[in-house]
Amino acid sequence: MSGHPDPGTIKSEHVQYFLGGDGRTVAVLVRGTFEDYPKYPPFVDTAEERKTLETHYKLADPLRDRYTKAHVTQEQLPLQVVLLNREKGSYVKPHYHKILEPLKANTKFQLMMCQRGLGRIGVYSKEGDHLGTVELRPWDMIVLYEGHSIEFVEENTKLIEIKLGPLADNQDMMSLAGQ
Repeated sequence: MSGHPDPGTIKSEHVQYFLGGDGRTVAVLVRGTFEDYPKYPPFVDTAEERKTLETHYKLADPLRDRYTKAHVTQEQLPLQVVLLNREKGSYVKPHYHKILEPLKANTKFQLMMCQRGLGRIGVYSKEGDHLGTVELRPWDMIVLYEGHSIEFVEENTKLIEIKLGPLADNQDMMSLAGQ
C-alpha cells in the first residue's frame, strides 16, 4: 500500500476513524453496509501489485481486486481490517503471515462486531478523553486500539469480541481517569 493515500484520509459514510489529540488512530468503525471498495487500497495500478495478485490468488480477473478488496486501516496499525467481496470461485492460496518486527502497541487492541441486536460503544483515548459513541447494528464492527465502554441496548444483543491474548483474568484492564 505504500505510495497510496492513507485510508484514514478517505471520506466514506461506511468507515469512521476516531483520533486522539495527537492524531493517532484510537478506533476504526466499519459499517456492515460497506461497499466503497474502489476508494481504498489496493489500487492494482502497478506491475508489482498485479504480480502479487497472480502469485498469491486465483482470481477470474486480477484487476477486479480493485473493486472487491479494501484495506480500511492504516498500514502501521497493529490490527488490520481488510474487506473482501469476491466472486464465486475466487481463491486465496494457502499461506500465513510471519511477524516482520516486534509488535509496537501500548495497549491491547480488540475488535467488536454486532451479530444481532444493538450495542453502544463509547470510544476513549487511553488518557480518558471521550472521542465519541457509536451504535453497532448487525455486521457493524469497530476496531478499538485504546479505551472503550460497552452497552447492550436491546434485549438479546449478541456482540462478538476478538482481542489480543493471552487472557490475563482482567489484570490488564485499566480504568480510565474520570470515568
